[in-house]
Amino acid sequence: MSNFIEELKWRGMLQDMTPEIEEHLKKGRSSAYLGFDPTADSLHIGHLVGVMTLVHFQRAGHKPYALLGGATGMIGDPSFKSAERNLLDKAVLDQNVIAIKDQLKKFLDFGGDQETRAELVNNYDWMSKFTFIDFIRDVGKHITVNYMMAKDSVKRRLEEGEGLSFTEFTYQLIQGYDFYYLWKFHNCSIQLGGSDQWGNIVTGTELIRKMGGGTAYALTVPLITKADGTKFGKTEGGNVWLDPEKTSPYAFYQFWLNVSDEDAGRYIRIFTTLDRETIESLESEHLQAPHLRHLQKTLAQEVTTMVHGAEEYETALKASSILFGKSSVEDLARLDERTFLQVFEGVPQIQLEKEQYLQTEKVVDLLADPEAVIFSSKGEARKMIQGGGLSINKTKISDPNAPLDLELLQDKYLLVQKGKKQYFIIKVS
Repeated sequence: MSNFIEELKWRGMLQDMTPEIEEHLKKGRSSAYLGFDPTADSLHIGHLVGVMTLVHFQRAGHKPYALLGGATGMIGDPSFKSAERNLLDKAVLDQNVIAIKDQLKKFLDFGGDQETRAELVNNYDWMSKFTFIDFIRDVGKHITVNYMMAKDSVKRRLEEGEGLSFTEFTYQLIQGYDFYYLWKFHNCSIQLGGSDQWGNIVTGTELIRKMGGGTAYALTVPLITKADGTKFGKTEGGNVWLDPEKTSPYAFYQFWLNVSDEDAGRYIRIFTTLDRETIESLESEHLQAPHLRHLQKTLAQEVTTMVHGAEEYETALKASSILFGKSSVEDLARLDERTFLQVFEGVPQIQLEKEQYLQTEKVVDLLADPEAVIFSSKGEARKMIQGGGLSINKTKISDPNAPLDLELLQDKYLLVQKGKKQYFIIKVS
């Protein structure tokens, strides 16, 4: 068994922990859980910190539980949120739970030894059996309103003047009961979570003490930000999702590839399972030649492969190389339409009717469009082609009068490259 706490410390993944948790872990194998509210049908990279905490817990020889909040997801956690979330119905939440279960299986080992294999639980399974009267009588009586009001997340909402509904106010009681339930029926003695969850987690330890006369422990990881203080995991298009239908593997890879040097050094510790020696070696290489971006490239490879698999990583890598001319027409043809458009996002597009395209006889006739987006005249196009400076679909064009028999990408696109860095898309429809 390796030391879970020490692993988190050197990786920069430890924020707070209750006293004596280290001694508790040294006594032998333990069980811990971390919760995910299924408010969407995919996790995003903000959830990866928690996922990786469970990964390291399991790798240290302990048993991890991933709790999906089928019940708490109906309420919405108010922790450090400025406004109340929209309430989701059970049908939507059930679909979200199924999708997130599949994603978690990419990270955690759900097979093998019973004592260390990961388990998935859904708090709807036990919370749905409560009546309102039973809950406030059997659980609510153990926690005072004063105790609940003292939580930073509650105080902040009240101080900001937005108020807090009774629904949200009860969230910490339900999360606290989750901990009690897992402690009682699954011997789960530790709850893991982000630093914004501290108040909810210790409510659980309090319930375990009062309802069961037991001892339980809490450990939180820091909320991740960028080096400039802005929110981690957001792009202009919104969240970076683990679902390839929401964020393509190419866009996912690009997110990690483009992080700053300072962030790359932190992120490679948090979001990969590379050992300390390997990471420190990469950092040393990076210092000697920062322009080669060793850290970013390794980070992007590790996380993309972990989330989407080696094949999708290779595709993302080839898609990235297309912009720099290190690719073939075959590489270009392999890209799906969404990835192709993401690679060339912002590139000028020219719309061309299918009939007009079929009537165009020579390559040069295609390039001098009426709006002069690519070339203002056929003469200018001929000059560029004769000088070896024009490619279509990554194939060099040497004869301006060559017949137009090019195969359309995705049956609708031609990619024109003018010089080394200028790209244009002709869309035939």
